[in-house]
Amino acid sequence: METKNIMIVGVGGQGTLLTSRVLGGVIQDGGYEVKLSEVHGMAQRGGSVVTFVRYGSEVFEPIVEEECADVLIAFEKLEAMRYAHFLKKDGVIIVNDQRMDPMPVVMGAAEYPEGIIENLSKDYKVIAVDALSEAKKLGNAQVFNVVILGVAAKHMDFTVDAWHAVIERIVKPKFVELNKKAFDVGYGL
Repeated sequence: METKNIMIVGVGGQGTLLTSRVLGGVIQDGGYEVKLSEVHGMAQRGGSVVTFVRYGSEVFEPIVEEECADVLIAFEKLEAMRYAHFLKKDGVIIVNDQRMDPMPVVMGAAEYPEGIIENLSKDYKVIAVDALSEAKKLGNAQVFNVVILGVAAKHMDFTVDAWHAVIERIVKPKFVELNKKAFDVGYGL
């Protein structure tokens, strides 16, 4: 199998690391070699967090090069814009339609760009999801990342049962059912 490249981008505290662990688990259970690499930029203070996930028959390094990502999963739309250049021509961006102002915007030193999703859609295939609203409907805004993962799962070759099995193994027991519901909501969007 040809190596597949996925990037997960977001802001510290949005659940990129849990998402990458679930994704890595389902890939490994599927019999593929998987390599993960996480880059934290002031993650605890709301800075960028990037996770590279590469999988296939044989994977030699964890880093995804520019213009090589098959899927870019973005938990925030400015992060989608920031990392879109990593996407292949025929790749897809799955983006949470959520705005989180970075510190320069909060302090008034910069402005948050307008029309991010519309601008990205000119050059890339974009699937925008209001995952935060969907998570709130489930009673817990924190599972928005698993909603997005459910959307992304439709672009991968793993069964829903395989995803559920990994969620059961990785997520704390008291949150397993909620996370499985969040995944199913995303998968159904």
